[in-house]
Amino acid sequence: MPTTKKVDTVKEIADELANSQLAVLADYRGLTVAEIGQLRRQLREGETQLMVAKNTLIKRAAAQSGVESSVEQFLAGPTAVAFVHSTDIAKSAKALSTYARASKVFVIKGGILGKRVLAADLVQQLADLPPREVLLARVVGGMQAPISGLVTVLGGTVRGLMYVLQARKDQLTAEQGG
Repeated sequence: MPTTKKVDTVKEIADELANSQLAVLADYRGLTVAEIGQLRRQLREGETQLMVAKNTLIKRAAAQSGVESSVEQFLAGPTAVAFVHSTDIAKSAKALSTYARASKVFVIKGGILGKRVLAADLVQQLADLPPREVLLARVVGGMQAPISGLVTVLGGTVRGLMYVLQARKDQLTAEQGG
C-alpha cells in the first residue's frame, strides 16, 4: 500500500508535468549535494525547478499526466527531473546542456515536451535553438521581406513611368522652344 508521502509526491510530479513547458530527465549520479544545490540555483533563474524522485514515482506521475509510455526507457538509475515553466524552453535546455558538458557527470537522458517523449539528442537540439527573441525577429523579418519586395517592385514601376513622362515633357519642351 502506498504511503501518503509517495502519493503526494506522485501528485506533485504529475502537476509539474501538466504545468511545465518541458521536463528534462537527467542522471545526476556522482554530483555532490552542493553541486545539485548550485544547479538548482542556476535553473531557478530561468524559471526551472529541479526535482529528484524515484523512478517508479516518476513513471506513475507520467502515466497520470497522459505522457507516452516510452518515458520508461529513461527511468534507469538515479533520475532528476527539471521542470521548465518559462516560455523560453531553449534557454533552460541550454543551461542544462551547458551544465552537463561542464560537469561530465550530469547526463541528460531525455525529455518530455507536452505529452511527447524526446530523446537526449532532441533535447540537445532544443538547447541549440537561438533565444526566443531572435526566433521572433526572424519570423517578423520573414513576413516583412515579401512586403518590402512588393513595395520595391511597385516603386520601380512608378519610377519608370515618371522617367517616361519626364522624357516626354523634355521632348515637348524642346519642340516648342526650338
